[in-house]
Amino acid sequence: MGKNKLTFLILIALITGVIIGYVYNAVVIKPYNGNIENAQVLIKALDGKLVTIKDTNQTEYKNLKSQRATQVKIRKDNDSIREDKLEGFTILSDIFLRLIKMIVAPLVFTTLVVGVAKVGNISTVGRIGGKTMLWFISATLISLLLGMVLVNLYEPGKALHIPLPDNHLGIDIKKSAISLRDFVSHVVPKSFIEAMANNEILQIVVFSIFFGIATSAVGEQGAIVIKALDAIAHIIMKITGYVMQLAPLAVFGAITAIIAKQGLGILSTYAVFISEFYSGLFILWCIIITAGYFVLKNRVFTLVNNIKDAMLIAFSTSTSEAAYPRVLIELERFGCKDKIVSFVLPLGYSFNLDGSMMYMTFASLFIAQAYNVHLSLQQQLTMLLILMLTSKGVAGVPRASLVVIAGTIATFNIPEAGLALLIGIDPLLDMGRSATNVLGNAMATAVVSKWEGEID
Repeated sequence: MGKNKLTFLILIALITGVIIGYVYNAVVIKPYNGNIENAQVLIKALDGKLVTIKDTNQTEYKNLKSQRATQVKIRKDNDSIREDKLEGFTILSDIFLRLIKMIVAPLVFTTLVVGVAKVGNISTVGRIGGKTMLWFISATLISLLLGMVLVNLYEPGKALHIPLPDNHLGIDIKKSAISLRDFVSHVVPKSFIEAMANNEILQIVVFSIFFGIATSAVGEQGAIVIKALDAIAHIIMKITGYVMQLAPLAVFGAITAIIAKQGLGILSTYAVFISEFYSGLFILWCIIITAGYFVLKNRVFTLVNNIKDAMLIAFSTSTSEAAYPRVLIELERFGCKDKIVSFVLPLGYSFNLDGSMMYMTFASLFIAQAYNVHLSLQQQLTMLLILMLTSKGVAGVPRASLVVIAGTIATFNIPEAGLALLIGIDPLLDMGRSATNVLGNAMATAVVSKWEGEID
C-alpha cells in the first residue's frame, strides 16, 4: 500500500469514526451514559451523608450503605452494557494492536542485536549510548519544565467549573512504585523469555545489547548468527507491511469507540483544559523540530513528512507502540543507518516519551490547582525530578501516564480522587501525547545518526 494512499485512508477513517461515533452515542449509548451519570450523582450525595454519621451501627447508616451499594451496581451494570455495545468497534483496534505487539518484541531484539553487532565494540556502543542519553535527558527536562510553566501560566484547575470528587474517595488506578529496587527490577531482566512475553521493551533492550556485543566478540560463529537474525528482521519487516494495511480499520474502530463512549459533550465541558494542553503540545512540537533543525537543517521537514502516517496511527490508537514498526521503516528510508536506528529507537520508547512527560507535570499540577493545594516552586521542581525518575520505562500504552501520576501526587498530599477529573478525557489527551512521543523518538534517532555521521 502506497504511503500517500495509507495516509488518505487513515484520515478518511478518522473523519468517518468521529461521525459514526457521534451518531452511535446519540442513538445507542446515551441512555446508558445517563444512567451512569445519575448513579454517580446519587453515590456522591450518599457519600456526603455517610460522612456526617458517626455511629456506623445506626439504622440510617445501614440504609444509606444499602442504597449506595444499589447505585454502585446500577453504575457497574450500565458500564458493562455500554462496553458490550462498543465491542464491535473496539475489536477492530484490539486486533491491530495485538498484531503490533506480536511484532514489536522480536523486531526490537533482532534489529538491535544486528545493530549492536555492526557497531562492533563496547566503546562505540558507549559513545552512541552517551549521545543518545544526552538528547533524551535534555528532551525530558524540557518537556517536564514546559508542562510546569504552562500549567502555572494557564491555571486550568482554577478555571474548572465542575464538582470535584470527594477527597476521601479512592480511585481504581494502581500507583507506580518509585523505589530504586523497583526501578532496577523493571530495567534488568530476570528472564529474556518473560521480557519477550510481556513486551518489556527496556528489558529486551538490555539483553539485546549484551547479546549483540557478545555475538560480535565471538568472531566467525557470531557472523552466522548475525546473518540469520538480519534475515529474520527483514521477514518481520515484511509482516509489518501486511499488518499496516489494517491500520485504517484500527483507526476507525478506536476513534468510533472513543467518541461513541464519551460523546462530543465532554469536549465542551473540558474545552479550556483540552485546548490548553494541545497548545502546549504544539509548542513542544515546535521546540523538538527547531532542535532537530539545528542538526538536520532543512531535512528535518522531510523527516516530519515521512513519519506522518506513524504519528496518525499513534494519535488514533492512543499508543506510540503501535507506530514503532512504521517509524523504524521510515527512519531507514530517510537515510539513517540501521545500526543506529535499531539502537536508539527502542531506548526512546522507554526513556524519551516527550508528550507523556509534559502531560505528567501538567496533569499533576492541574489536580493540585483544582483542590487549591498550593505547591511552592521548590516543591514543583521536586515533583518534576520525581516524575523524571519514575516515568523511565513506562510503557507507551494507554493510561500508563495516569499510573505514574497516581504514585507521585500522593507524595505531595494532593487528593488521588482528583484523577477522576482526568479519566474521562484521558483517551483524548493520550492521542496527542502518543503522537508527540513518536515525533520525539524519530527526531532523536535522526539527530544521533547525524552526530555519528551515519546518515545518507
